[in-house]
Amino acid sequence: MKILGEIYAKFTDFLDAKKKIVIPVLYLVLILVPFLFKSQYFLRVLCLIGIYAILTMSLNLIAGYMGQTSMGHAALYCLGGYFSGLLGSKLGWPFWITLIFGIIGGAIGGLVLGIATMRLSGSYLAVITLAFGEVVEMIILNFNSVTNGPLGVRNIPRPSLFGWEFTTSNGGFYWLMLVLVTIAVLVSLAVLKSKFGRAVIAIKEDELAAKLMGVNTAKYRVQTIILSGAMAGMAGAFYASMNRYIDANSFNFDISMTILCIVIFGGLGSIPGMIVGSILLISFPEVLRALADYRFVVYGLLLILMMRFRPQGLMGGLSKKPYKLPRGVTLPKALQARKEGSKGKQVG
Repeated sequence: MKILGEIYAKFTDFLDAKKKIVIPVLYLVLILVPFLFKSQYFLRVLCLIGIYAILTMSLNLIAGYMGQTSMGHAALYCLGGYFSGLLGSKLGWPFWITLIFGIIGGAIGGLVLGIATMRLSGSYLAVITLAFGEVVEMIILNFNSVTNGPLGVRNIPRPSLFGWEFTTSNGGFYWLMLVLVTIAVLVSLAVLKSKFGRAVIAIKEDELAAKLMGVNTAKYRVQTIILSGAMAGMAGAFYASMNRYIDANSFNFDISMTILCIVIFGGLGSIPGMIVGSILLISFPEVLRALADYRFVVYGLLLILMMRFRPQGLMGGLSKKPYKLPRGVTLPKALQARKEGSKGKQVG
């Protein structure tokens, strides 16, 4: 495992050094996928992977950056789907407007959850998020006059642009998924490299120390959950339009557990880990259809092995790298000497 870890570290360093070349080439290949693979089923699976990548990046804001566990994340996903789906189905609003309201719906759910858990952490927060997910599901099932109850929402309109309707078969949903995943990645990077992100990570490392340094921990916790809810709501709006039908079972507890498993498996705090984890764990039931009913057993075994041999997750090591200094900024001579001295000790 140590050798594999060294190989992995060298590979990630190479990608980081060549990212100006690797990223454009990667995007070019991804854009060409619908022309290379005409299978509607294959493109739909890729769209599902993209949805879970957005969901895991949204949960990563809470679990990876802030260090708190949420067991009801599917509730925020559900609110985005229902806000968007109901406005499109009942009022006939176009997807681009309902997408905005889906994001708002997820953010409202995040606001309610954030206020309810403002001063909670650990197992208490996990229980409250679990209860929040159940409450949202019960409201969806029993508020028949608005949500249609167990019957769900049907005939949700697809997005269209200049008269061209997005479908899975023509690659429209796939390209839209790429755009939304890119937005989620950019938001996550913006948070990570901002003052806001550093405050959230400080809460994760030591909340009491963060308070003593003047960080308003309650405010940052609520804002993080709101942002996470907005991203989950975006994924929900996309799923509702792609599937054209949603019900409460589309956002059940199993979905929350799948999202949480991917976050832990991919590596807490790692954006690439969320994408790679989504690819591996979402494609697994599709590749091995005979074991699809046992996916949570396999997920559990994978997590046990991961905790034993690589507790930081598949790509969690990337989140432990120090912040890069801005251009033109150098370390003071004392710190530089100390850094060089520590390297010499490691070599020796």
